[in-house]
Amino acid sequence: MAHRARIWLHRAATCGALLAAAALAVPAQSAHAAPGEPSPAPSASSGASGGSDVSGGSGGGRSAEKKYRDMPLDELLEELQKLYHSAEESTEKYNDASDRLKKQRAEVKKVRGRLDDKRDEVDEGRKVAGALARQQYRHGSISPYAGMLLSDDPNSVIDQRRLIAQGVDAQVHTVERLEAAEKELSRLADRAQEALEKAEELAAKERGARDEVKKKLADVERVVASLTGTQLADLQRMEQREIDRMQAEFIASGALGTGARGASRGGAKAIAYALAQLGKPYVWGAEGPDSFDCSGLTSQAWLAAGKVIPRTSQEQWRQLPRVPLERMRPGDLVIYGAGATHVGIYLGDGAVVHAPRPGSYVKVAPVGSMTVIGAVRPDEGAKSMEDYKVPEVPKSAEKGAPIGTGL
Repeated sequence: MAHRARIWLHRAATCGALLAAAALAVPAQSAHAAPGEPSPAPSASSGASGGSDVSGGSGGGRSAEKKYRDMPLDELLEELQKLYHSAEESTEKYNDASDRLKKQRAEVKKVRGRLDDKRDEVDEGRKVAGALARQQYRHGSISPYAGMLLSDDPNSVIDQRRLIAQGVDAQVHTVERLEAAEKELSRLADRAQEALEKAEELAAKERGARDEVKKKLADVERVVASLTGTQLADLQRMEQREIDRMQAEFIASGALGTGARGASRGGAKAIAYALAQLGKPYVWGAEGPDSFDCSGLTSQAWLAAGKVIPRTSQEQWRQLPRVPLERMRPGDLVIYGAGATHVGIYLGDGAVVHAPRPGSYVKVAPVGSMTVIGAVRPDEGAKSMEDYKVPEVPKSAEKGAPIGTGL
């Protein structure tokens, strides 16, 4: 009997120790933080107005289209560029919200799984405690004095009672710790669920803003599509002049510094991947293999180089190490727009490869053709290649989209 009691105690102590360790392993925080708000920037719908009353989206398409048809070409180009900027901004904000939503769903699933496991441990701990209690009851059904009189070994009776009592006490404490851990995990699961609901609301809001800009952009593009060949050529020339002016000013500012810098091995691989995508269309939210948006291209290019980076231009700007423009090297990411709404991969020699905008395709463009806010380096610490050469890019890769060569 003493041997059986020791077996029970050994099992109880082993189970109790394991369960107690599991209880103490509950992290202080896992799902406390709700998804962060997107970086402050003008909303997609307000950013698209640019002082023009473009209301009703496609529902008010006829009145909006008539207004655009009456615009001089330079004003139409300005309105188109504003809408392209707003479209990219709203797309990246929606992508960011969608990415956060995906992560929060995974977090909720993980916490709920841990909670289920902890509940199973509590149930098992209660079973062990109950078995020990029953064993104690059986040994306590006669008086200790009578038990010792009837036993061949009175000392063994005392040992059995003491061992069983110790086992019961230890298991009760273990169950108490497990129950406390279960309650904490339950609170974490509730907070994770609340964060998930907020993430779902944010994603729905950003999707609505993106879709509203898409409607407005469609109005303008229908007008552009109806232009005569001469008008369209004039529009493209206006845009190209603006691009050339911005690039010239950017280069003249000395922002790029002097001297050639080589890519890292990872940067060279990312560039090779991006250049292999030339000519593929820009599609909202796409990340390959047949189409891309701006950050879809950059994140996939660096993934091909063996480096996982954030999905959106805003998160790339927030999370990746920043480098001064004068120290930028091929393979670094160039970030554009006040809200970090666009991104391209620096090729060297004052050029980037990027997925510009709806209606365009992956191509090479002057690095200064948009408003640069900075650069980030996905592989900070990696050495530059001394024998790196900037890849030759086909001239066809620099030709404009149907509506121009810019953003």
